[in-house]
Amino acid sequence: MRIVALPLLLLATPAVAQEQPSAARLKADVETLVGFGTRHTLSDPEHPTRGIGAARRWFAMELQRIGEGCAKCIQVANVARTFVNDRAPKGVEVVNVLGFQPGRDNKRVVIVMGHIDSRVTDVMDATSDAPGANDDASGVALVLEAARILSKEKFDATIVYAALSGEEQGLFGGTLLAETARERGWTVSAVLNNDIVGNTIGQDGRRVADRVRVFSEGIREIEPLPGQLARRADGGEDDGPSRALAKAVDGVAGGMRGGLDVFVVRRFDRFGRGGDHSPFLKLGYPAVRFSVGVENYDAQHQDLRREGGKVFGDTVDRMDFPYLAKVTAINVATLRRLAKAPAAPASVTIGGALATDTSVKWPAVVGAAGYRVHWRRADAQDWQKHLDVKTNDAVLKGVIVDDTFVGVSALAADGSESLVTFGGRERR
Repeated sequence: MRIVALPLLLLATPAVAQEQPSAARLKADVETLVGFGTRHTLSDPEHPTRGIGAARRWFAMELQRIGEGCAKCIQVANVARTFVNDRAPKGVEVVNVLGFQPGRDNKRVVIVMGHIDSRVTDVMDATSDAPGANDDASGVALVLEAARILSKEKFDATIVYAALSGEEQGLFGGTLLAETARERGWTVSAVLNNDIVGNTIGQDGRRVADRVRVFSEGIREIEPLPGQLARRADGGEDDGPSRALAKAVDGVAGGMRGGLDVFVVRRFDRFGRGGDHSPFLKLGYPAVRFSVGVENYDAQHQDLRREGGKVFGDTVDRMDFPYLAKVTAINVATLRRLAKAPAAPASVTIGGALATDTSVKWPAVVGAAGYRVHWRRADAQDWQKHLDVKTNDAVLKGVIVDDTFVGVSALAADGSESLVTFGGRERR
């Protein structure tokens, strides 16, 4: 094994001026979605102006319009399936509207998504007005804005822009898209789920406008017990694929001027709750949830009303669109990095027991121009040092494996970096 410095073309290049998300466009899209009255999953799918069907058709037309502006670089398609449960006892056809921006590799995807359905207090009430401005027109508007910006660029991976249905009735849309990914054999590099990403005033009146929460699992839900025990033995509880994605988001945001702090919450979702990224975790895909720094529960799942001077309802006036634009910018920058980068190494093996050097090796990654070996002290959460190499092995001289965690990412020629794959012992 040998250590080789990369030529300058593989080092991260200075950021160039990029189009920034527009708070005005985000507001206009949220207002349009609210204007459909209700977007309840059980509402009339055929009504021309009201209900979830009208909302889905509008989203599809917006994606098509964006695609027409980039020589049809975005292809729009629906995937649908009938779901039945206690919140849809007669069955309901759940339709996800997807926009595909093909990359060089049409089997490797990064996904950005929000759910288009809304609800009021009674989850079965499909007729009352349910504006769903923040939950989750904010996430759907973010997806469209990301498409407007990223459609002007070329990528290695395919980007999937998704508006999901049926979240409030049982995570139907997330289940459908995750299972579609599995059935079609996609290699999913990242899933960014945006759900409630547009307010800054909380339940108790406090304003939190300087951060966004990103939720991620550590040890994968799908990982069998022997794998979990092996990860525990290697010290990788904080470095599963979804946690690596959250750390990547944090790193991206940290390099942005005037942006938001990413609060990496070390659980897969808010306490006792879930979202449309959950079905992806069940299938082993790296997925995270973006949500606001502080929630207002009077504006979630509420009938529109006033009681004792208190106003209830998820309406546009409770939102902060400059804040939503900053959350959108983090999503866009993360998608750009991961879609330009190669896939992450499939595995990383380290050695060095009873030695003062640490050896590292990993399978070659198709399309990688080089690799970045990361390491940190075993009492730290974030990577502290790195070494760029051309080969798929390295020796970290003077780095004692007992005291150190190691991971490896793959690099594109322009320096775009994949997620980091955590290193563990070789097992036979």
